[in-house]
Amino acid sequence: MSRRRLGYLLKHAGLRLGELTGPALEPYGIDGREFAVLSVLGAREPLSQLEAAQRLGIDRTTMVAMVDALERKGLVGRRPHPGDRRKNIVEPTERGREVLGAATRAVEEAEEAFLAVLPDQDAQRLREALDRLV
Repeated sequence: MSRRRLGYLLKHAGLRLGELTGPALEPYGIDGREFAVLSVLGAREPLSQLEAAQRLGIDRTTMVAMVDALERKGLVGRRPHPGDRRKNIVEPTERGREVLGAATRAVEEAEEAFLAVLPDQDAQRLREALDRLV
């Protein structure tokens, strides 16, 4: 039965999670993809656009468009890389860090709601299993 196929289950689990995280992010003016980019850019060490794209597994053109959109929203800024003039470092602005913090809490709550149908131990096992697969 197709309902038991792994691809089907993962796809529909992802869609269901998106139904919860999308509305959770709306108050912050970002979507799930922008949240992912902002999360990577909010890491401890500054990253170039290319480094961030590689961490997310997206192409350079898509990354440029995502950074442009976040920059228009005042959430990230670009500055020259101190060691390589051909690169730009992209970092969250002060507002971007505030949005990232609040959006992270909202996504965590949405994930908890998504996993609420599972006992805590099963939810933890699911996270661990998916982490190993990824």
